[in-house]
Amino acid sequence: MAKGAAESETEKITINLGYVDLGRVDLLVQEGFYSNRSDLIRAAIRAQLNTHHEVIQQTAARKTLVLGLQDFTRAHLEAVRDRGERLQIQVLGLARISHDVSPELALATIESVRVLGGFHAPSAVRAALADRIQ
Repeated sequence: MAKGAAESETEKITINLGYVDLGRVDLLVQEGFYSNRSDLIRAAIRAQLNTHHEVIQQTAARKTLVLGLQDFTRAHLEAVRDRGERLQIQVLGLARISHDVSPELALATIESVRVLGGFHAPSAVRAALADRIQ
């Protein structure tokens, strides 16, 4: 399944808000502070993440998490296989396995997957790695 650039850069989430908080959000949107509810929620989340920036950086370093986007291509995984190595994928952000990676290649090269954020992989690869995804 082909995905557009915008789709691969964001992940949809659902939150529950009480009616009073939702009304306050709508009031700020109505008054022009934000263009819509999503903009306000994104701004609020970013503000909280910025508040905790140091803790996030320290924890990511301690847990040896790759920050941001990490792509795993067929060529990359074939090179890992040819060296006789296995990967422990640990990402804070987005990890993507290319559409041309076979389940067999993934099983031969990926020991474990731990992603805080999003993990995009072909459905057959995701199924093959199911017991290795934490």
